[in-house]
Amino acid sequence: MSEFLLPSLGADMESARVVEWLVDEGDVVKSGDLVVVLETDKGAIDVEIFEDGVIERYVAPLDVELPVGTVLAIVRGADATGAGVAAPPPTAPAVPAAGEPGVTATAAVTAPPAVPAPRATGGPVRASPLARRLAREHGIDLGTVAGSGPDGAVVARDVRRAGPEHAAGQPRTPRRGFDAAAMRRAIGAAMTRAKRDIPHYYLSTQVCLAPALAWLAHANAERSVNERLLPAVLLLRASALALAGHPGFNGHFVDDHYVPADAVNLGWAIALRGGGLVAPAILDAETQDLDALMAALRDLVRRARGGGLRASELNRATATVTSLGERGAEAVWPVIHPPQVVMLGFGSIVTRPWVVDDRISALSVVTLTLAGDHRVSDGHAGSLLLEDIAARLQAPETL
Repeated sequence: MSEFLLPSLGADMESARVVEWLVDEGDVVKSGDLVVVLETDKGAIDVEIFEDGVIERYVAPLDVELPVGTVLAIVRGADATGAGVAAPPPTAPAVPAAGEPGVTATAAVTAPPAVPAPRATGGPVRASPLARRLAREHGIDLGTVAGSGPDGAVVARDVRRAGPEHAAGQPRTPRRGFDAAAMRRAIGAAMTRAKRDIPHYYLSTQVCLAPALAWLAHANAERSVNERLLPAVLLLRASALALAGHPGFNGHFVDDHYVPADAVNLGWAIALRGGGLVAPAILDAETQDLDALMAALRDLVRRARGGGLRASELNRATATVTSLGERGAEAVWPVIHPPQVVMLGFGSIVTRPWVVDDRISALSVVTLTLAGDHRVSDGHAGSLLLEDIAARLQAPETL
């Protein structure tokens, strides 16, 4: 037996509530399965388990504020020998996001995912405990409800939207939703600690994006609107490849020493409607081509603004990129979010005089900045990383 613990989803997170179990007691779970929905002051997050096993029993009550590290459930090894399933691995604090220097990434997930396809009739129905209770209370046949949970399981949100005839008077788990004031307080607290504890240094360089934008226009000419690439994906791809080649910037500073990561899980800043920011990570970003990264980026933006981010996307970032896009500021000076050791920033793309072959031309330029942790690297190493990113953007056909 082992304990499934309430994980930390960021340095600013101290507690959360269990609002829904996505699996039943006795269910077999696999690593990566979504098992529980937690809600913090910033919203609800789907949380995965990280090894195989069987949910022996729930321990944590619903809708009670619980501190990080609380036992949520007892898990039995899948082979029934008593070998336990470990709680999620140590989590990194949520990553910072764009908009102003040093913004903490936090989750603001409240809306349900898209309505799933109808369920096939016949056979047993997989459903979460809360979904079963709601169905019993309101006389809803679970076999008629489309499931959006793990492996098509019916979860509470599916029962609640089963039809207008079931909506009136239906009890709902209380949700606090997105709290902009709470997020701002968390941002201030986390960034105060970061500035106090991390010896920052800053670097900047200007990068001519004319070759990259010309290549992008040519590539998009043969694509449908929905398949076109955005300039942001070139910045993301160049950063991911460069970080893979500079492992001294891709990892975490933990227990007074630096631990390089095995993969580039690249956080990307997303502005939330109504205020606030979140920077979920694209996992294994260095292994994905431009089309895969574009699809991942669109998916993250959709789920960040509409609901459905996973805990692993919020606590596994190994480095973060913030891009101001078309928002006007020419440079952003970020604050590192521990335990990460670097944050990269791209300002808005502007037209500036640029010398090419001894001639001055008006070309598209972006300011690239780096905030580094002096405990791990120095300005020389940081300059090499920026130089690598710039060189990759100068040769977009190699991205």
